[in-house]
Amino acid sequence: MPVTQINIFAVLVAGISPFALGALWYSPVGFGKAWAAAHGYSKEKLVELQQTAGRAYAVSFLAYLFMALVIAILVALTGIATFIQGMWLGTLCWAGFAFTIGLTGNMFSEKPLATFLIDTGYQLVYLNIMGGILAAWR
Repeated sequence: MPVTQINIFAVLVAGISPFALGALWYSPVGFGKAWAAAHGYSKEKLVELQQTAGRAYAVSFLAYLFMALVIAILVALTGIATFIQGMWLGTLCWAGFAFTIGLTGNMFSEKPLATFLIDTGYQLVYLNIMGGILAAWR
């Protein structure tokens, strides 16, 4: 597969897109209150988490960029060329990997199922967005 089939700018935009979605998804307007309640976090704990989130954001950014690169490779290998086809690829990646790994991890944790459902819903949406961007913007 020639590297020229991968649009680095599309990879960058796709890698940033989970942050834009996450700002809304985990906000009080989205699922933020339900997510915090499901974890049992107090207001003080949420403030503490926000103050120490720098490293988590940096690692997440690198992970999302890598994820976008892998999806771009899959797009190139499969010949997917439309936004909808890219969303389908995102859904397959979510169903085959994110959902199954997350559910398994949740079953062996003490976290309520609600935390998994909120987080995996976020993953489904951002993988669809990533797949769509990377398929349409080649």
